[in-house]
Amino acid sequence: MELTLLGTGAPEGLPRPGCPCAACATALGGAARAATALLVDGVLLLDLTPGAAFAAARSGHSLGGVRQVLLSHPHDGPSVEVPAGLPQPGRVPDGRELALLTGHRVRAVAMDHPGTGYEVAGPDGERLLYLPPGGAPAGLPDEQAAYEMVLADVVGRPDSLARLRATGAIGPTTDVVAVHLGHEVPPGAELVRRLAAAGARAVPDGTTLVVGAYEDVPDVPRRTLVVGGARSGKSVEAERRLEAFPEVLYVATGGTRNGDSEWADRVSAHRERRPGSWSTAETCDLVPLLAAGGPPLLIDCLSLWLTYAMDEVNAWDDDEWAGGGERALRKRVAELTDAVRATRRTVVAVSNEVGSGIVPATASGRRYRDELGRLNAAFAAECEHVLMVVAGQALTLRG
Repeated sequence: MELTLLGTGAPEGLPRPGCPCAACATALGGAARAATALLVDGVLLLDLTPGAAFAAARSGHSLGGVRQVLLSHPHDGPSVEVPAGLPQPGRVPDGRELALLTGHRVRAVAMDHPGTGYEVAGPDGERLLYLPPGGAPAGLPDEQAAYEMVLADVVGRPDSLARLRATGAIGPTTDVVAVHLGHEVPPGAELVRRLAAAGARAVPDGTTLVVGAYEDVPDVPRRTLVVGGARSGKSVEAERRLEAFPEVLYVATGGTRNGDSEWADRVSAHRERRPGSWSTAETCDLVPLLAAGGPPLLIDCLSLWLTYAMDEVNAWDDDEWAGGGERALRKRVAELTDAVRATRRTVVAVSNEVGSGIVPATASGRRYRDELGRLNAAFAAECEHVLMVVAGQALTLRG
């Protein structure tokens, strides 16, 4: 089954008309995207958009053989003119199946957002799933066979991938292609990085793909460290790296700090951001979690774990530090990094970068700064991917 993407952009396209934002300003040339429309084997058109006939011609195809046109979502604005000879667009009721004379079968998938998803099976049995912008599947079966290809709004609804992965609809070899791309993420390296974190990729308008053919599916890094200063966006970046995966275990190392209202507000803000399918463990006992099997871990954060570890060895007292506290802390850090090296789980950890600012005025403050720098370096050495977040922008240091 052959699929040509006549457009891969959001319904308004990219750049969005009249929008002065930075993403739209840089979406030029090959980075520009028309509204998403898919041509399947030259006989099935999913979503009719302005200029579809010209887009098909530019990609070396024609709409002359199209036998069915299906819409996946409500189209705002002026109605789109139907090119001469093209069937009138329609929609398939949720759960119903449409059979084409060409041997293709199309089943409508219910969404949690206005619109319809389409599962398309080719004459030879390959299957693709196409989801509308802003939508995720609703009422999925507990288990199902993996699709060869999934085209979805990865940036806008990463949780749709989490739902599909939970049921087996997305497997290790499923080619996940991002469509409905708008100005939420700047085009270029940032978009590639953001999609790779979800195990997805983007292709230019006019690309033709063979459904079921082997593709180099992006590898999701198994161990990632995200460092940054206060309020830099490091926790948001870490959460974003796992939001397309179900059953994440969020490991909070800071506890609740009873009586500290400001800390309670911070904890509440973090909880509200997290998907409802994630679970939380409040602990600093990280080694057993890393050694055990289970869902991905998001550890937030290592700097609070270090505070706990230094409290445990009484590192703030100079005599205790010199008399064995330093050796005890080094042992704890080595145990943690050894566990990171041996873990089979996907891990994303967050830590503060405090060594680039003002030199602390106290000896204990300088000790903490130095030990956190050593911990970050040791932890990063065991990670395939290391990011530094500055002003909300993620800079790749490794991977």
